[in-house]
Amino acid sequence: MSEPPTADPQTVDVRDDAEANRYEARVGGQLAGTAQYIRTPGLIAFVHTEVDPAYEGHGVGGALVRHSLDEAREQGAAVLAVCPFYAGWISRHPAYRDLLYSEQSRAADGGTR
Repeated sequence: MSEPPTADPQTVDVRDDAEANRYEARVGGQLAGTAQYIRTPGLIAFVHTEVDPAYEGHGVGGALVRHSLDEAREQGAAVLAVCPFYAGWISRHPAYRDLLYSEQSRAADGGTR
């Protein structure tokens, strides 16, 4: 069995496969990882990230997250980090925290009459 191509963040090609509702990371043309999402107008929820064990620790997961969050920012979409990998990555990269979805009630506090 041959070794997978070496991965570093510069050689990871990340693309959105909208039909499959996932971002795909490829290294040397080989599928190295995916990030599944659910998209609604103005919101993208990242629900599961998976990196092939042969590529773990080589920046594939980080490339998936960074690319998908950069696209969310470009599209003006908020992000719901259901996936623990996304949540952890965002907590370590404060420049992306502004993308996180936070539910805010539009109703004024004060009860009903």
